[in-house]
Amino acid sequence: MDRSSRNRLNERHLPLFASETLFDRIARAVCRAGCLPRKELFEAWETARRVRRRFRGGRVVDMACGHGLLAQILLLLDDTSSAALAVDRRIPKSAATLAAALQADWPRLSGRVTFLEQDIGEIPLTPHDLVVSAHACGGLTDLILARAVATGARVAVLPCCHDLESADTGGLLGWMDGPLAVDATRAARLRARGYRVVTQTIPAEITPKNRLLLAEPE
Repeated sequence: MDRSSRNRLNERHLPLFASETLFDRIARAVCRAGCLPRKELFEAWETARRVRRRFRGGRVVDMACGHGLLAQILLLLDDTSSAALAVDRRIPKSAATLAAALQADWPRLSGRVTFLEQDIGEIPLTPHDLVVSAHACGGLTDLILARAVATGARVAVLPCCHDLESADTGGLLGWMDGPLAVDATRAARLRARGYRVVTQTIPAEITPKNRLLLAEPE
């Protein structure tokens, strides 16, 4: 199976996910919704399971959320998070279709996920929040990190679309390629602000933009 495919999953793909594992059950709900690219399913799953190994509980705040799948998987992986807020400037209309498909299998999600079309810079955060984002483009990742740090919240981001003309490369371009320099500088900046930093990757066969940056206050 090509886990990097941008083709939408639909009911034809249900036989690919026949087991009763949590992932396959989520995948079948995604197939029934018929609105999500295969790549986004695997990205959200691989990101969420790594985040939950480190961070439990708290309100989930999914920034630049798209369909909000990451937020909903995080609730399924850890029921001690009572609610999730999925924020984007524009929420796809099909996000409601996906949410309904997931709630059909997990009624406990009903009423716990709020979708909000708003600038992510305007969302009030608290130190108890778990701020996450999968592939917020370019400087959006820096904005999300800055918002989390300003509040003292835990944060996990999967950066993409590094804008080397405007991003801070930390003077590291003589040693490493541009996107890696940007992400290394992000990690150093978090440490300088008193955060404990963990760096991981999700499988490169899903996406080459696979560096996962997790951080929490010391």
